[in-house]
This record gives sequence, structure tokens and C-alpha cells, in this order.
Amino acid sequence: MTAVTGHKEHAEDPEDEPSDGSVAAARGRPTAGGRPTAERRPERRMRSESGGRTGGGLRSEAETRLDDTRHACVTCGDPAERTASGAVWDDGLIARRMPGTTSVAQEAAPFVEPLCSTVRQPASLAHEASLRPRLDALRELVGLSRTRLDSRTLAEAGRVLDEAAARRRLSAEHTVVAIAGATGSGKSTLFNALAGAVISDTGVRRPTTGAPIACSWSDGAAPLIDRLGIPARLRRRPLPNPDAESQLRGLVLVDLPDHDSAAVRHREQVDRILALVDAVIWVVDPEKYADAVLHERYLRPLAGHAEVMFVVLNQVDRLPGEAAEQVLDDLRRLLDGDGIALGEYGDPGATVLALSALTGDGVGELRETLGQFVAERGAAARRITADVDAAAARLRPVYATERRTGLSEEAREEFTGRLADAVGATAAGESTERAWLRDANRACGTPWLRMWRWHRERREPSTGRLPVQPPVDEEVTARQRVEQAVRTVADRAASGLPVPWAQAVREAAVRGAQGLPEALDELAGRTTAPEGRSTRPGWWPIAVLAQVSMTLLQVLGVLWLLGQVLGFMSSNLGVPPLLILAGLVGGSAVEWSCRMAARGPARRHGLEAERRLREAAAGCGRARVLDPVAAELLRYQEAREQYAKVMGAGVGARVG
Repeated sequence: MTAVTGHKEHAEDPEDEPSDGSVAAARGRPTAGGRPTAERRPERRMRSESGGRTGGGLRSEAETRLDDTRHACVTCGDPAERTASGAVWDDGLIARRMPGTTSVAQEAAPFVEPLCSTVRQPASLAHEASLRPRLDALRELVGLSRTRLDSRTLAEAGRVLDEAAARRRLSAEHTVVAIAGATGSGKSTLFNALAGAVISDTGVRRPTTGAPIACSWSDGAAPLIDRLGIPARLRRRPLPNPDAESQLRGLVLVDLPDHDSAAVRHREQVDRILALVDAVIWVVDPEKYADAVLHERYLRPLAGHAEVMFVVLNQVDRLPGEAAEQVLDDLRRLLDGDGIALGEYGDPGATVLALSALTGDGVGELRETLGQFVAERGAAARRITADVDAAAARLRPVYATERRTGLSEEAREEFTGRLADAVGATAAGESTERAWLRDANRACGTPWLRMWRWHRERREPSTGRLPVQPPVDEEVTARQRVEQAVRTVADRAASGLPVPWAQAVREAAVRGAQGLPEALDELAGRTTAPEGRSTRPGWWPIAVLAQVSMTLLQVLGVLWLLGQVLGFMSSNLGVPPLLILAGLVGGSAVEWSCRMAARGPARRHGLEAERRLREAAAGCGRARVLDPVAAELLRYQEAREQYAKVMGAGVGARVG
């Protein structure tokens, strides 16, 4: 983080400024744009001359190199934080020394961030290899579900992806830790104790902290603080201390307003920054450690973030005897009830400590624990991982199911069978069979029988009544059968699916069913015998020829007998009757034989007609209903596989 420009918020306090005004003279007066005036440079040279580092108004070689570096270096802060000459100047904050630390000379040292020597590209976050596949799977999951789920359901997952991408682009060498707590818990006092200087105001006035204040122990943290929305005037550096800097290098500490503040704006800032930091230190006191607002609004929802959470019981100096241990044990019990894993006995989880920020008791242990935590450089990845886990847990009801999903082959066959019944495939086959038998009888029957049938049809009186309609099905009409078949197959396909995906399956089936009855009716009218195939068997012409021969025998016998009666032919009463009898018997035998022989082909033609109609109805139902339903089921399976990857279960893992 670069040195902070602008007016310090404590500058209104007269006690913050030295009485001799030397630092104010050295600092200069910033203009409206945040840059110091040109009067500052001679004053800095005068101060250098008074210190004896240069002589006769000439700068030393070391200062010349420093200026060259200032001009060539790209600082880690905002461009507005550099002067016109390229030098970084301080924000005017005078360190008010914490008891028992450094000397008076260090007390007056301003918080100035050293210039960075080189421009460093942000390194990859720790655990990137395991985190990247989960983020990619979550991004794919959101893409697959965007048109199936409402925006509110996917809002948290989208926020996690955006914040994870923003955090991964920034420095991996820094860890942003927020100090949060209730009014009067002493979080600002703890913030100052860790920094070694009075950076954040403390006092009895509530709320004391009205805006978040950031303190960085190393360079390059400005982009991270920019992401938090903390202005330059509220950015600090700790009091120079080589031991503390080496121990907490890479730490960016943020003091938050009270989470139970009466000011709504303060609570909004707390919620906003808590969603962006890498870790959080919750500061509680013996009076409010069991506060329902803290546990129900913050700790319980953040139970999955235990590995990036510190819970500090402050003000233990107010507890007599063993009361501190009793309160600490009760705090652990409450945290366990919130579902927060405690990092005890080497297990991963939240760190719980007891200390007194006012007396310094236990602050060293927290600083050491915090230093180890920051040195691991894994807080950012852990926070993103916890966010992904939380987003996946919220999405579980719309992806996980305990039942087997999909559309079985039996359900498909039942659906096509219902459509075939609705279109009348069976009736069409039977009608084709009867028509074939009728044609066979007409072609192979005796002419006298055909004449008799023709005469009977002609003599039937017309009653003027409408033909008797076939009985209506007792359950449903043909259209209702189609609709019922669609509803049944949609319900079976949606069975066991989460509600949004079941709704998507039903909607796909309903869309496909629009116009399906009309399409089936048209299909039934267009379905005919396949081209190129004869509708008559090979024996049919032979049977017709035999029947003609039998008829000719009968005619010949009748003419012979008539000629004998009229005297044209010699009398022979045996042959004509024999010819007539042979023709009658032979014709009847041919007709009966043809009728028996026609049953097989007629049955086959009927079954063929039924099969063609069933296949046509099945194809129409498959294209309009089954395929869209199968596409929705396939999309759900793909989304479920991606959800398994987000959960870390691997490809094809069962998410029950």
C-alpha cells in the first residue's frame, strides 16, 4: 500500500499535532486535488540541511538515487498519492505510541509506505490446482441452469464466481483479515494493539468506529484495499518494528464498524466487507459473547468458514479467577452449537483465544497465531473454497435427489401404445383385414352369390336414419387419450426430479403436445400400403381362373340341357346335370378354399397396416414429446455431474 494522501481524520484533534509544528511544515498543505503545493520541496531540503545529511543545499548521492527510483517506480497505490516530483508523501498521521513499545523519536514518525522497487505480477493462490476445477464446474453449472432456474436461485453462485475471479486477479502474497465485533467489545483496541500504535479511535462514545480502517504490513496491498472500497485517507501503516513486520508480513488488517451499530450504514459496510475479506477475527466480550444477533446473523451462517475465522474473547482482565476459562468454555459450546468446527487437537477449524487488548495479555499469542496463518498464504483460497461450499449447499435442493431419475423403456412403450390406441391402430388393422377378406370373396366367389348379394343390397329400403355411430369410449375420446398419455409420460419423467427441473420437463412435454392430435389424425389418413408391393397373393389369379372355369361348366351344362329340351341336341340326360353339378360343387369348393386361404394373408395385411400406423404414431410422439423430454433429462444429468464436481465428489459421483 502506498502512502496515504489527503487529510487525516484525526487531524481535527489538536493533540494529534506536535506543538512545534515541525511535522506540519514538513508535510505541507495539500491542494484540492490531493497533491502538496510546490512549497513543500524547499522545506524538505531545509529539513535535510538541518539534519546534516546534505551540505550547501546539495543533495547526497543516495538521495539522488532515491529520487531516480521514485520517478521510475510504479507505486502500489493510487497515482494521486504521488507528488509532482514523484516522491511519496505521508498522510500526516502521527503515531500515538502504545504503552511500552518504542521511543519518543519513533512516536513522531509518520506512517509512510516505502516505494516498491519492482512491479510484481500477482502469484497464483495457494491450492489453485484443487480450486480451479470447482470454480470451472460452478461456472458451467450456472450456464446450464440459467434458463431453468430463476435468477435469485443462482444469484449467490454468480456472486461467488465474480468475487473469486476478482480475488484471484489480485495479490496472493497478502491476506486481508477483518476485525469485527459488537459495540464496546474492544475490537479497535485490539486493532491498535496489533498495529503497535493508536490507529483506530477508542473511547466510551458509541459507535466509535464509523468507517473501516485498513492497516498493511507490506507493500502491494493497495489493489486489495481498493476492492474493499476503503478510501486513501483511511489507510495506514503500522509503527516501524522489524520483528512485527517480519512476523506479520503480508497482513492487511481492517477494523470494521460495529455490526450491531444503531447506524444502518455501519451495518451495511460490515456486511459488504465481510463478504470480501479473506479471514475475520470476531471479537466478543464477557457480556455479549452469547448475543443472539452475533450467532444467528453472522456466526451460524458462516459456519462453513471456520478455517478462516478467529473468535477472540476480549477483556478477560475483567473476569476474576477461573471465570475466564468458564466463559471461554461456554463460548466454545455456543460455537459448537452454531456448527462451527473448532481448531483443536490439530483439526482444521476456527481458532478460539482469550486475551485482553487493554493490558496486552494474550495479544502476543494472537499475533503469533495470526503470523503463522498469514505465512501459509492459503486464506484467500480457503475463503473462496468455503464460499463455493456455501453456494453449493444452497443449490443442493435444486440438483440433489434421493430417487432414481429418467424415463424407462417401459414408460416409453406405454406412451407409444397409448398414442397408437388414440390414433386407432388396432381398429385400422382389423378394418384392413376385413377389407382384404371381402375383396378376396368378391374376386373368388361364385357369380351367382355375388349377384344375390348385389340384388339384396339394391332392395334394402332406405330408412332415412343416420348410420349408427360406433360406441364412444367409456373413458376418454381420442384427443383426451393423447393428452392423458402426454401427462402420464411427463409425470413419470419428472418423478424424483427437483422442482425446477420437473417443471421444465412438464413444460417441454406440454409444448410438444400442442397440435399432436391433429398430427396423428393426418398421419392416420396418409398411412397406406407401401409402394411396390402387391396386395394380392400369387394364387389369387389361379383361383379366379378356376372359378371362371366352374362357372363355364355350369353354363355349358345349362345350355346343353336346354338344347335337349328344344330338340337341337341329342337326348343325353346324364351329362348336362353332371356338368351343372360339377360347376356348382367346384365353384363352391373354390370359393371356400379361397376364403380359407385368404385368412392368413388378410391377417398379415391387417397386422402390417397396424404396425405401420403404430410406428408412424410412435415416431410422431417421439419427435414431439419424448425427444424434448429426453433433452431436459440430459441437461439435468449434465448439471448434476457439474454439481458433483462443485461438491468435490468427482465426475459421475452420486449426489443424493
